Amino acid sequence: MDPAEHILDLHELVTGTADIKGILNAVTGFASAAVAQAAGEGIDCALTLRRRKRTATVAGSSEKAVLLDAIEQGLGQGPCLEALDAGRPVLLADAGSDTRWPQYSRALSEAGCRTALGVPMDLGATSEAVLNFFGPRPGVFTPDVIDAATGFAEVAGSTLRLAIRIEAVEHTNTDLKAAMASRSVIDVACGIIMAQNRCTHEQAVAILTAASSHRNQKMHAVAGDIVAALNGDPENLTRFED
Repeated sequence: MDPAEHILDLHELVTGTADIKGILNAVTGFASAAVAQAAGEGIDCALTLRRRKRTATVAGSSEKAVLLDAIEQGLGQGPCLEALDAGRPVLLADAGSDTRWPQYSRALSEAGCRTALGVPMDLGATSEAVLNFFGPRPGVFTPDVIDAATGFAEVAGSTLRLAIRIEAVEHTNTDLKAAMASRSVIDVACGIIMAQNRCTHEQAVAILTAASSHRNQKMHAVAGDIVAALNGDPENLTRFED
């Protein structure tokens, strides 16, 4: 597959997949296939995405890939984590002889994997991600295979940046809808209080605030009870079209 085909497949993925975890899983599948094609044998791939104020999200082309990635995350050492810090590909050529990460190399060998390659992805200032490729024998990650993995990471990085931005917009949209729903219920409750007590809007807000404090409930919840007592379903007021 050439870079143009990667771009088409990855961008179709963003438009056709609803959640970021599904996109990450699919990206690792594409990455595994692309690097396996370059290497001429099976390659497993995991992806770790870290975003500001969020826990890391891990995806994999197989259960084995996720388990192998978990070894490195648990030990806090290995080529994947170093690649994130260094901003460049990092290779563990042979788990049987490399001495940089002894615990990791030993655990990797025991899991039936002899070589690993970490390739970082450029996602901008607020996110970071790395592809972790696993091979069954030393020597599988030749310079040409590493170039193929790096090239895929560059293309996939643009896709992930787009997916993250879309997800952020969707979250903002959800938050705005929630705020609008809360405001609508409060406004209607104030109108009911004004009608029942022949008072001003300012006085109605004060009554609602006092009730919220007395019941130890949020104002939105108290307002919802007032509206429900009148028409039975405050949710009718809070449905907004996209």
